[in-house]
Amino acid sequence: MLDIKYLRENLTVAKKTLAKRGEGLDLDAVLELEKQRRLLLQKVEKTRAQKNQLAQSAPSSAVMQKSLKLKERIKKQEAELKEVEELFYQKLASLPNLPHPSVPDYKEGTRIEKKWGQPRTFPFSARSHEELGEILDVIDIVRAGKVSGSRMGYLKNEAAFLEFALVRYLLDKLTKKRFIPMVVPVLVKERAMFGTGFFPTEKIEYYKMAEDDLYLAGTAEVALCAYHTDEILDEEKLPLRYLGFSSCFRREAGSYGRDTHGLFRVHQFDKVEMFVFASERDSWEEFEQLQNTVEEIMKDLQLPFQVVNIPANDLGAPNAKKYDTEVWFPSQKRYRELTSCSHDTDFQARRLNIRYRHKDGSLNYVHTLNSTASAIGRTIIALLENHQQEDGSVLIPKALQKYTGFAQILPKERK
Repeated sequence: MLDIKYLRENLTVAKKTLAKRGEGLDLDAVLELEKQRRLLLQKVEKTRAQKNQLAQSAPSSAVMQKSLKLKERIKKQEAELKEVEELFYQKLASLPNLPHPSVPDYKEGTRIEKKWGQPRTFPFSARSHEELGEILDVIDIVRAGKVSGSRMGYLKNEAAFLEFALVRYLLDKLTKKRFIPMVVPVLVKERAMFGTGFFPTEKIEYYKMAEDDLYLAGTAEVALCAYHTDEILDEEKLPLRYLGFSSCFRREAGSYGRDTHGLFRVHQFDKVEMFVFASERDSWEEFEQLQNTVEEIMKDLQLPFQVVNIPANDLGAPNAKKYDTEVWFPSQKRYRELTSCSHDTDFQARRLNIRYRHKDGSLNYVHTLNSTASAIGRTIIALLENHQQEDGSVLIPKALQKYTGFAQILPKERK
């Protein structure tokens, strides 16, 4: 949620900043509704004051008649105020966050900030993760289709070990960086989805449990962000860093025809998410540290990557800035997104009413940051493709070997 006071006092700057997104956002209409809301509120308060003053008068038929008229007027004014307020908050909630000055605009497009590692040149035809999954007997998409339909898969044998090896590796690495580990709920209330900015713009992407009025979250970010809803945090305890593990669920309604084979884009997957509550003063430094941590993980896993600065038109509603870390996929001969690191300023905190208290007692909305540590399934298929050998075997990066208990995965016919 944007700060309406900021919009009112900095309308020209806000218009120019939001124009980077390339969307037709009508700030004037929002401010006009806010003006109507304030005027109606003043009317209601004035009429209430008149009624309260009348209540001090000596009882009489005339006083009673006037009191009834004022009561009816208040009822009518409150109904009008409610209607305008609902429309105002609806319009305000539809506005995305203001992009940071360092974010490319929609005309420039994605900007590559850095690259690391050299994509391997294979002396053989690189296999896809689907082929490797079958050769190694670690992925079963056919049977998953029978059980659950499209965009689903089983991880089995060494791939199952790899999943938990990645989780243990990340727990060890990130708790040393003062992240508090959590296993979070995947069923969340609508307020949590709205508060994190996924609703209303992306509502179609999520599964709803209609009978219970709950939603299956598409990321641990939702539960982690909503953890401190309606709380006031102590500035001295910031930043608060959380590490959440959860299964994630996405309908992929907007991805028809894209990545329909394999495990790259699925309806259910496990993920480890980093989330930070920070003061306004320290939040941008924390953001860069989050991205640096992602890059450390990619290097530990020996995955060639590039970091891209996402243009304003591709930012999610809550994002002021986002880096995607894209890993090389040999079978596709291109870089694909593996993690996203986002700075959401106070956008989510305003919706969820999460503030922090300064030493002088004043209050501010906290800044929220989040980043994928590992989308487990997608990381596994990146490992399979990048570390494959000519005989179909796959080598395990040293950083994971103490957690897997093995250094390579051999084709099933060799077992």
